[in-house]
Amino acid sequence: MAIQIPSAQAGGNGLAVSEEVFGRDFNEPLVHQLVVSYLAAARSGTKAQKTRSDVSGGGAKPWKQKGSGRARAGTTRSPLWRTGGVTFAARNRNYEQKLNKKMYRAAMRSIFSELLRQGRLVIEQELSPSEPKTKSLVEKFESIGFSRGLLITEGLDMNLLLSARNIPHVYVCEARSLSPVELVHSDKVVMTPEAAKKIEEALL
Repeated sequence: MAIQIPSAQAGGNGLAVSEEVFGRDFNEPLVHQLVVSYLAAARSGTKAQKTRSDVSGGGAKPWKQKGSGRARAGTTRSPLWRTGGVTFAARNRNYEQKLNKKMYRAAMRSIFSELLRQGRLVIEQELSPSEPKTKSLVEKFESIGFSRGLLITEGLDMNLLLSARNIPHVYVCEARSLSPVELVHSDKVVMTPEAAKKIEEALL
């Protein structure tokens, strides 16, 4: 069974798409898991400090074990000493969370379905301006009632990318490199019919 994505142009033709992708129930826990997994994978995890074994020096015992009246010490690089190592030092860490392909596709279908239900997803036949000029793209946005959100194209479109980069809160993305975080946070998502079909094929 097919459902219709409305056109961004008033009175324009929409696009018939599969209900399997754009007509699913909203699975909030799964979408939350996808967003958390995506943000966690973006963390660098490169924080690191030196333990007593990483700090240079400290190989020699500073004084003999007994008879000096001072506390026992085997190295000058103990965390108790100035210039010593750090107790429980931070280490490089991988924050990635496992999310298999089936869960990813189900979550993305849920996001697109909810965007369509809320009226935040529309189709525009021709997004790319004839030349890389911000002014012409702004005029295009005004004609379709778009001010901020995400533009999805089938492939890399330099005219659109160069024209949109100076417009605040407007982001351009290829269909093959969608971010679930941008989809969830976007006020409105506008995509070309070719991009919609590509997304549909990938998520079926």
